[in-house]
Amino acid sequence: MATSEIPKKRNKLQILRAKNLAAYPWLLHGFSTRTHGNLGFTPHASRAAVERNRAAFMRIIGACRDSRPRLSGRAQFDRKDLWPLITPRQIHSDVIHCVESVPDHPLVGDGLITTTPGLLLAIQTADCLPVILVDTKRHAVGVFHAGWRGTVKRIVEKGIGEMFRCFGTRPRDLKAVIGLGIQGCCYEVGEEVRIKFESQFAYAASLFRELKESDPVREKYPLLFLTARAPGHGELPPKIFLDLVEANRQQLLAAGVPQKNIEASPLCTNCHPELLFSYRAEKGKTGRMMGAAGIRT
Repeated sequence: MATSEIPKKRNKLQILRAKNLAAYPWLLHGFSTRTHGNLGFTPHASRAAVERNRAAFMRIIGACRDSRPRLSGRAQFDRKDLWPLITPRQIHSDVIHCVESVPDHPLVGDGLITTTPGLLLAIQTADCLPVILVDTKRHAVGVFHAGWRGTVKRIVEKGIGEMFRCFGTRPRDLKAVIGLGIQGCCYEVGEEVRIKFESQFAYAASLFRELKESDPVREKYPLLFLTARAPGHGELPPKIFLDLVEANRQQLLAAGVPQKNIEASPLCTNCHPELLFSYRAEKGKTGRMMGAAGIRT
């Protein structure tokens, strides 16, 4: 993916694209970053500012009916020049919508698929993974919101099934991109999350790592933490980290997508809050990025 390095120029709009999708002129796609501004209608966001940011993102990504700038002052576009932006109200589910035209009511769910040109499908994220699937034979695209809840519900795997049901998509024809999100280095979860994955996936153990937490106070004054349990001192439970990227990669492989067709961003949202929005790093008060895809008209 074209996100293997942090962009050095922070004063320019950064739209990150996947290398494995660059060969398809009929396709447009991209992932926004913090440099572009907040793209989500979050509680502390100005609606007007978000709408401006979304319009700028769409123009840069190419979701315009007429991509030629107008000649009045600086480059401008009317909103009517932009494609319809389809983004659902996300609920950490496995609900997927097949979009054939602009919906007449808000969509609720975490996946969108289409073969209709001129629509921009988008998922909003700030740690969870945006996943883009592209059927290179049938010119179909899908975007999916994969947090741990959606992942344990197999939203990406089910997305492939929905693309087969609606469009006849074969997994071998898919190119997959796992976009910007929190990586295994930082995604600490509770034991209950590990149990849910273990109940669903035979390979679940490979998705988690444990880190024993040290406490200088306990080490210096062990008698303060003396308990009746063997070996006599209470120990801190280990920290548990989930590799959400690998979890989704394994689902893609299990569904039949060739390994060479899967690309994933190595950037961690929690490690780079100066470049990427991160719900965890900013304790919930943050913006949203977008992962988007569409079919050119």
